[in-house]
Amino acid sequence: MLTVIGEGLVDVVQRASGIEAHVGGSPLNVAVGLARLDHPVQFIGRYGRDAYGDSVAAHLRASSVMLPLGPDDLPTSVATALIDDDGAATYTFDLAWQLPGIADRLGFMLQGTTLLHTGSIAAMLAPGATEVLAAVEYAHPHATISYDPNCRPSIIKDVDLARRHAEKFVSLSDVVKASDEDLAWLYPGQDVLDSARAWLALGGSEGPAMVVVTRGGEGPWGVTAAGEAEVPAPRVEVADTVGAGDSFMAALLSGLVDRGLDGAQNRKDLRDMPAEALAELLAHAARAAAVTVSRPGANPPTRTEMNGLVAG
Repeated sequence: MLTVIGEGLVDVVQRASGIEAHVGGSPLNVAVGLARLDHPVQFIGRYGRDAYGDSVAAHLRASSVMLPLGPDDLPTSVATALIDDDGAATYTFDLAWQLPGIADRLGFMLQGTTLLHTGSIAAMLAPGATEVLAAVEYAHPHATISYDPNCRPSIIKDVDLARRHAEKFVSLSDVVKASDEDLAWLYPGQDVLDSARAWLALGGSEGPAMVVVTRGGEGPWGVTAAGEAEVPAPRVEVADTVGAGDSFMAALLSGLVDRGLDGAQNRKDLRDMPAEALAELLAHAARAAAVTVSRPGANPPTRTEMNGLVAG
């Protein structure tokens, strides 16, 4: 069982051609991406007893994502995305993020989990961030931990606070993915790859085994203790970039699971991954992101689609 914990919301997408609503939220998108790649996955997050909440639950169930938590009485969170002429998205948010009482249920909810992913708003916004950290600390002794800061400066405006939150989660994680924009905001004036290398050292022998940086059209780069790798980004016609990083994250984790590297007992093998294997993972994840940017909204590929790309 794979577990994703974090925010689910509705993206209200504003384009020159009109307004559309899509279910989203970075962790939710990763959960859907993993499920479409044929992994059993549960999503631990909140949504309201309203029309948007109904759409969140329906969207997750349509991809066979399990939902151990039902709706609550707060409004479903909304992100408004303004799409520019190049397909890039700028966000504003109306959020409610908390998971009250979850600490008492972690033993039941995380039983059998071999990989736990979190990040984005959920790992930085109070009060829910405290509950997410408790889940990561509970799962760490038996599960692979993955993290994507997916920084939102319009929500967490204090970069020092964001940096402290990010470094706390990085030090507890095995796999970390960040965009070049994330790292440039968290560490202004520093080379983003040097910042990623510094993250690899956080937590010492208990810290990350792998840190990956997505760089848009320049292609992803990654580092492990055994070396570094980078691959080019596939060339596609871009509809928009909504959910691209989440599709990349899901495919990266899927590749690790397919290689039998999930679970705390496999941390040494993950840490010793050679650069050649890292490059294969990056290329696989980049292909998934390319599928997503080629069509509107956060719409990650299925395993059948990914197999078709390889066969083609």
